[in-house]
Amino acid sequence: MDKNKQQIITAGLYLVSTPIGNMEDITFRAVNILKRSNVILCEDTRRSAKLLSYLQIKNKLIAYHKFNETKISNKITDLIKKKKIISLISDAGTPTISDPGMILVNRCIEENIEVFPVPGASAVTSAFSISGFKDQYLFYGFLTKKENQLDVALNNLCNLEYSIIFFIPSKRINFYIPKFKKYFFDRKILIAKEMTKIHESAIRDNVSSIQALPENLKGELTVVLSHKIKEKNNKNDINDNVKIKIKKMLKKYSLKDVVEFISKKENLSKKMVYNFCLKQKKIK
Repeated sequence: MDKNKQQIITAGLYLVSTPIGNMEDITFRAVNILKRSNVILCEDTRRSAKLLSYLQIKNKLIAYHKFNETKISNKITDLIKKKKIISLISDAGTPTISDPGMILVNRCIEENIEVFPVPGASAVTSAFSISGFKDQYLFYGFLTKKENQLDVALNNLCNLEYSIIFFIPSKRINFYIPKFKKYFFDRKILIAKEMTKIHESAIRDNVSSIQALPENLKGELTVVLSHKIKEKNNKNDINDNVKIKIKKMLKKYSLKDVVEFISKKENLSKKMVYNFCLKQKKIK
C-alpha cells in the first residue's frame, strides 16, 4: 500500500483487535497503532504484557475492566482531549464484544471524541465462518446462569429463523446442552474450542443427538446453532394411539431412538415427540 494512503493516526480512542489464540492473528495495522499509543487499556495487564512483549511494544498499560471502567472513563477522555492516542484491547478478540469498553465508547460519543475500529480476530466470525450455516446470524454473547431467566431468554430466541452464536465457559457447557435440546431440538450445532491454537477443534452434531462433553475442557467455547430447520407437512398433534406406542417404546429404547423412529413413521416434528418423551420420563 502507498504510505500516503495509510490512515493518519490522530488523537482518539482505538479499539484494537488482538489474537484469539495464535499470536500471528494480529494485524500490521494493529501493531502500528499499539506502538504509537500513549496508553494501552487492557483487561488484564499481566496477560496483555505477554502479547506486547512478543510484539516488542513497551508502552504504558492501564487496567480497564468491568470493575473500574465507570470510574476511570473520565480520566481516559481527559487524556484524549489532551491529544493523546489511547488504545483499548481485550484479553482476546475484538474489544466491547462481550468484553468491557462500551461505557468508554459511549462517553467518547457523548463528548464528540473520535472512536476508531481496528478490525482483526473475532471468535464470533471465526466460528461462524466454518459453521456451514446460512449467513444470517444473531450474536447473543454469554447466557445467564440463572435457570428461570435462561428459560425466558431461550424461549424468546428459539422461534427466530437465524443462526445464533453464544459464548459459553467450557465448565458450564453441560449445563446448557439440555436447554439447547429443549428449545433448539431441530437445529444443528457447532462448538468451536481453542480456535487458532495448536489443539483447535470443532464439534459438529445435531442438537437432538449431541452428548455431554468431557469435564476437563478449558477456556471459553463459541457455540453456533444453525438456522431453524423447518419440517414440512408435519401433523400438529400426537394422537392417543401414538402416545401409547411411545410409552411402550421408552421402556425398551433410548429417548433418541424413539424420537427418530416416531417422528419419521408418524410424520411428527422431532421437537414435539421429544417434549412428549421428556414429560413421560418425568412422570416416572
